[in-house]
Amino acid sequence: MNSNDLLINVAELKKSYKVTDENRLEVLKGINLEIYKGEIAAIVGKSGAGKSTLLHILGTLDKPDSGTVSFENENIFEKKDKQLSEFRSRSIGFIFQFHHLLPEFTALENVMISSMISGISDKNKAEEALEEVGLKDRKNHKPSELSGGEAQRVAIARALINSPKLVLADEPTGNLDSENADSVIDLIFRLREKFGQTFVIVTHNEEFAGRCDRIIKLNDGIVVN
Repeated sequence: MNSNDLLINVAELKKSYKVTDENRLEVLKGINLEIYKGEIAAIVGKSGAGKSTLLHILGTLDKPDSGTVSFENENIFEKKDKQLSEFRSRSIGFIFQFHHLLPEFTALENVMISSMISGISDKNKAEEALEEVGLKDRKNHKPSELSGGEAQRVAIARALINSPKLVLADEPTGNLDSENADSVIDLIFRLREKFGQTFVIVTHNEEFAGRCDRIIKLNDGIVVN
């Protein structure tokens, strides 16, 4: 791929956390990687390798100690907090292992939350997003009335409503049975084909990782492939 296809460039990214007054735990030890527009990249590695920490930094939910994350050639951590928040809501969608739907709201209202945070409450767009994930007829159901697979598809619709350039997923099939997991995997690939979004996915699902365009393996805080 050429430089025009580059969406994210990560250079010498380091992150540690304070354990005691005297000790810090180094989680990321100099990550270098590139993510390209329209690809589905899997991040794999053992527990504790730094996968979720890397994903949270890519999504600006956490900040690195040092190094750079460039999004379309712009160093995102040079932005002030308000600018960073606006960038996150506009450009990045999140899918987590646990769907994190608000139990008192319907599927439609849960999908609309992301657009409301961005200052745009678009019911029609939320309905379209639910239709894309095959849940238009479940829009008035609350999370307790949905299966695990349906709830995760609502979460995917929520992640897509603002048409983000990048979707980050942390174990999106980790809490699902094999049938629902396969359904969510197929949905992600179909959405990529239709909308051209970039997906970076942390997963322990070897079959899922094997279907991705590229596998990024972390071991002890560095990229090893």
